[in-house]
This record gives sequence, structure tokens and C-alpha cells, in this order.
Amino acid sequence: MTTEFAIWICKQTVLTALMIAAPMLIAGLVVGILISLFQAVTQVHEMTLTFIPKILVVAAVLLFTMPWMINVVGRFASELFSFIGAGIK
Repeated sequence: MTTEFAIWICKQTVLTALMIAAPMLIAGLVVGILISLFQAVTQVHEMTLTFIPKILVVAAVLLFTMPWMINVVGRFASELFSFIGAGIK
């Protein structure tokens, strides 16, 4: 295995992890901003108002994007296994 190949594998791993985490993180960010705006406008500062909607939205996004996530991870794993099968050193 060359240094360039090891760096490429690390880069692909990080990019795959970011792609998989991005929908849930973006959804949590958007909901958090909307709730913060709501709290600032209404001056309601209830702690559960911030956590419960975020949890529900992130869980919904997770369930909705699960097939896509499995597909991305499956392609990445098959690509890695093909390099192992090819005997790249």
C-alpha cells in the first residue's frame, strides 16, 4: 500500500461519513434555528422545547434517508473489498 493510496482511503472514509451524517445534522441545525427564533420572539425559554423537536426531526430524517445511507455505505465497502481482492499493496 502506497502513501497516496492510504491518504485516498482516509479521504474517502471521511467524505463518506460526512455524506451520511449531513442530512441529520442539517435537519437538526434548521430545526434548532427555527426553535431559537420562536423562543426569541415569544420569550418562551423552555428547555424541552429545544430537544424534543430536534430528536423527532432527526429520527424522521434518519428513517427517510436510511435506504440511501445503506446504499452509500454498501458502495464504499464494496469498493474497499475490491481493492483487497485485487491485492493492492
